[in-house]
Amino acid sequence: MNWDLLLYPLFIISILFSGWAQFKISATYSKYSKVYTAAGRTAADIARMMLINNGISDVSIGRVSGHLTDHYHPTKRVLALSDTTCTSSSAAAIGVAAHEAGHAIQHSTGYFPIKLRSFLVPITNFASKISWLFILGGVILTAIAETVSFGDTVLLIGIGLYATTTVFQLVTLPCEFDASRRAIVALRSSGLYSASELNAAKKVLSAAAMTYVAATFASAVSLFRIILIFGRRGNRR
Repeated sequence: MNWDLLLYPLFIISILFSGWAQFKISATYSKYSKVYTAAGRTAADIARMMLINNGISDVSIGRVSGHLTDHYHPTKRVLALSDTTCTSSSAAAIGVAAHEAGHAIQHSTGYFPIKLRSFLVPITNFASKISWLFILGGVILTAIAETVSFGDTVLLIGIGLYATTTVFQLVTLPCEFDASRRAIVALRSSGLYSASELNAAKKVLSAAAMTYVAATFASAVSLFRIILIFGRRGNRR
């Protein structure tokens, strides 16, 4: 089978999927950031409520500049909410804040995927920076007949290093989906929000989840392309 015939459609799909996912989260957040909840609690209030309800007292809630830059830092034990989220009481903002609080709860309860993800962070950061040096070096070296074997080794190391980024993306998926699940459960059990408000928050979180799915797909396609490069080297001998 000519795998190139499969690669190019997948490459185009990954670009379109990534673009659609980014558009979807931007449009969805923009829409529901204008839907203010009747309870009037800010996103920071909701995040703090979730932490307290789960007995978490060693996580601080901070503010970070930017739009949709919200994140949870497990090492610093900080739940950072963006400027557009922190003091807002919109359905979009409370959904995002509750999601990040979900990550803090995962960390507190020893949720295995987030422990694995935290372990992979420094490895992935290092691997992503140097993988392409090995890949390009391997391609160049295998073009020189006298160093084919060494070139293959270098290229394989590059593929292995790049593969860690795909593994990292795969491990991230359950963390994100579970954090969103915890967020909706907490918001529903609080009794503060109507069905329509919960549905709005859920739509924002679903759109955000698609960006992670798109990133995973794009990473897998890139890995597939690199593996094909290695395969072509072998077929030319």
